Amino acid sequence: MSLQVEDVMVEKVVTTEEDTTVMQAVKIMNKLEIGCLIVVKKGKPAGILTERDLLRRVLAKSKDPKKTMVSEVMTKPLVFSKPHMEVEEAVKLMFKMKIKKLPVVGKNGQLAGLITLTDLVRFQPQMISIIKKLSVKEDAPKRLQKVVHYYIA
Repeated sequence: MSLQVEDVMVEKVVTTEEDTTVMQAVKIMNKLEIGCLIVVKKGKPAGILTERDLLRRVLAKSKDPKKTMVSEVMTKPLVFSKPHMEVEEAVKLMFKMKIKKLPVVGKNGQLAGLITLTDLVRFQPQMISIIKKLSVKEDAPKRLQKVVHYYIA
């Protein structure tokens, strides 16, 4: 039987509401030492706020983090996987979409977990072989190259 996303995902995912200020979100991320927050609207995932979003859409554009709402700078629409998706398919999706973090959405559109490329590489030697094959077939997206070369090369 193949490895499924639900077998490797982190279930305790930190979320924030879309009307949170960027400053509040950054404080949460710094306090918990995490690289992203899942943004929810009415209890369902609506987007993701990553460190890259903060660099590109806040810092580079000189936006005021105290006045800018997370909903203005989050990545949307949310790219996600289902809990029963095979891990290899999830990794292919991450490569195709050029993302390192993939939320997992279950029944009724509820957030079920999160997988990251870094977690997958650390999790299982089997993942290294899958990612190696993919990175040979197609160049790893620029943002993923650091992770691929650091952990796999």
